[in-house]
Amino acid sequence: MAKKINVGIIGGAGYTGGELIRLLIHHPSVNIAFINSKSNAGNPVHQVHADLVGETDLQFSEDLSGLQNGSIDVMFLCVGHGDARKFLTEYPVADSIKIIDLSQDFRLEQTASIGNRNFVYGLPELNKEKIKTAQNIANPGCFATGIQLGLLPLAKAGLLDSIHTTGITGSTGAGQSLSATSHFSWRANNIQAYKTLTHQHLKEITQSLQQLQPGFANQSEPLSFIPWRGDFTRGIFVSSLIHCEWKIEDLYELFEDFYKGQPFTVVSKGAIYLKQVVNTNKCVIQLEKVGSKLVVHSATDNLLKGASGQAVQNMNLLFGLDERAGLNLKANYF
Repeated sequence: MAKKINVGIIGGAGYTGGELIRLLIHHPSVNIAFINSKSNAGNPVHQVHADLVGETDLQFSEDLSGLQNGSIDVMFLCVGHGDARKFLTEYPVADSIKIIDLSQDFRLEQTASIGNRNFVYGLPELNKEKIKTAQNIANPGCFATGIQLGLLPLAKAGLLDSIHTTGITGSTGAGQSLSATSHFSWRANNIQAYKTLTHQHLKEITQSLQQLQPGFANQSEPLSFIPWRGDFTRGIFVSSLIHCEWKIEDLYELFEDFYKGQPFTVVSKGAIYLKQVVNTNKCVIQLEKVGSKLVVHSATDNLLKGASGQAVQNMNLLFGLDERAGLNLKANYF
């Protein structure tokens, strides 16, 4: 039997940490060495993530010695935005340890390094070959993943001009800490636009699209994005509108060719919806066209393909495993 990958998780008490643990305790090639959480040190993991009762006897720990003695192979950083860079500044990590960061701290080219560590943007459908040889991965944002996967084939063909995007996300996208807009009494039977035209994922989306269509970012208003808070717990549904003269048949061929060999991105000619993707690492994409107006719909699970599932996908690529290992998940269809 091949040697298992020893994993350390920093910040295991939140939503993304919980999903990551759920995936990794059943991953055939992984051993979880420790799960760090200062506020829960000594407590069983299933006390915080109740869905894991009976699944694991692991406990949260404050011991970070594994970061320096090289006893782990990869570290997942499941901490808040700004806290990943702070953590790596305060705690030395052995050079031999690979890092997969789920925050936004290292996603942009101008902020993609700290010390001697350089981070590769971890969208496999865009950077798979770079990921395979990387030491450090900046996991993409949840909205960024869904929007980019709907637009990358168009960028590759040089078809992008002004883009108008709307997208709705579940309450887990706001994190586990309670706020006025994450309480059940506020969310139930309610929706709201937020961060209109200013969402933090805009820069990483533009960076990726420019990678395939260099002139895209020269547009005066290349991407307008209005995100919405939805009255459901998980999932993202995105619709992007662009001007395009291509026939719908040719566009479907473009998308199918682009995503050939990408196991988690599926192009559908039928209507798509959230229940197809929730609890999976999939992104499903549908095209609709009226005249010269093209709408690209994409749906993902914000906690999986938008966070922890994609992080595991990146780990698989880093260590030469089957990209799908540990991610054979069924959608919560009913």
